Amino acid sequence: MEPFEFTSGSVPLLLSIPHCATQLPPEIAATMTPAALELTDTDWHVDTLYDFAGDMGIGVIRPRYSRYVIDLNRPPDDSELYPGANGTGLCPTTTFANEALYRQGHEPDDAEIARRLDSWWRPYHSKLQSELQRLRERHGVALLFEAHSIASVVPRLFEGQLPDLNVGTADGASCAPALMQQVQTVLDGQSKYSHVTNGRFKGGYITRAYGQPEKGVHALQLELAQCNYMDEKPPFTYLPEEAEHLRHLLRQLLRRILDWGEAQAA
Repeated sequence: MEPFEFTSGSVPLLLSIPHCATQLPPEIAATMTPAALELTDTDWHVDTLYDFAGDMGIGVIRPRYSRYVIDLNRPPDDSELYPGANGTGLCPTTTFANEALYRQGHEPDDAEIARRLDSWWRPYHSKLQSELQRLRERHGVALLFEAHSIASVVPRLFEGQLPDLNVGTADGASCAPALMQQVQTVLDGQSKYSHVTNGRFKGGYITRAYGQPEKGVHALQLELAQCNYMDEKPPFTYLPEEAEHLRHLLRQLLRRILDWGEAQAA
């Protein structure tokens, strides 16, 4: 069985949801603390928020296993995404609240990290690469949308409360300015949610590695503050009425991105 779930699409847009999974391999779960087993730092319910993607012809890729196993949105050499700022690693050993993920003496060593890279990280990225190449060859352009969420208050990672919608384009390097303008138009056209571009979250490894607009591959990340669609405390309950407002905006946003991409391909 592949370590990810993938549904092919018919349009030039691929949706990647690398932090939505809640499974842990039994042999790894057995080494973890009770805090780890709560999976607090999951991008809870993001796959549900975007479950309309298939109806739009958009391909979707998501992992089977939690980011606590290995973080698919971190570089394989575990280099820092935000030098000088607090961050989280390739195979994290603490939660965002600095609670230990592993029982003492059971943290992954170099050999275990290499095993996880081969078992889970590389297959996901291999599929990302091949699918983006397929989309570009078929449509003349490939669009990658990285879907994320996070608790609205995480003192370890940022001060105060996060804006509702956080767009990242690697400071403009991962997608064409004209595409970002389309995104900005949608965000500026609504007043319910606060938003920022290339603020605390500028896009993780996936956005930065695959966004190559000069080669016809455009990538952007959207980090959602979870307070807008769920209870941020265990058991992290999905709130359908609140979520529906957000889903409507997300659908608008993906439609505008897709329209731009299809215009480039025409």
